[in-house]
Amino acid sequence: MTGDPSDTAEIKDANASEPMPEKETNSSVSSNEMEGSLMELTVNDQTVSVLWENNESVEALRKLASENPVVVEMSKYGGFEQVGPLGTSLPKNDTDTTTRPGDIVLYSGNQIVVFYGSNTWAYTRLGKISGLSEPQLKELLGKGDVTITIQLPEAGK
Repeated sequence: MTGDPSDTAEIKDANASEPMPEKETNSSVSSNEMEGSLMELTVNDQTVSVLWENNESVEALRKLASENPVVVEMSKYGGFEQVGPLGTSLPKNDTDTTTRPGDIVLYSGNQIVVFYGSNTWAYTRLGKISGLSEPQLKELLGKGDVTITIQLPEAGK
């Protein structure tokens, strides 16, 4: 019977490790979310969740934000977006894109655009605001000019 309990323990361990791959799969989703948490986006005084893309533009933005918070004065444009100058250029890989509310893109390599509506143009995707509905995004972004801040989370938070 000693063999059975150890076999049972192995089976339990195997069963315990079965969820682990699921957790790893969830972890990769969580890693994407954690990756998103490597930079915080604040619109005026409201911090929003962002799922950041994995590309050289986001990496360059992350490096910039590691030196100082990136503050962008945005202007409402076209009734569907906020756009503002970065003050520097980032690597770009523009592709024809139809944006959706919450999309964050790089325009002309040196401007950030945050959408609360849709548009089709050549952009480099940076990320997407998550957890807010289209009406919430319009409320947050559609009433007037905003200031966004992109920064790394503070280490003791």
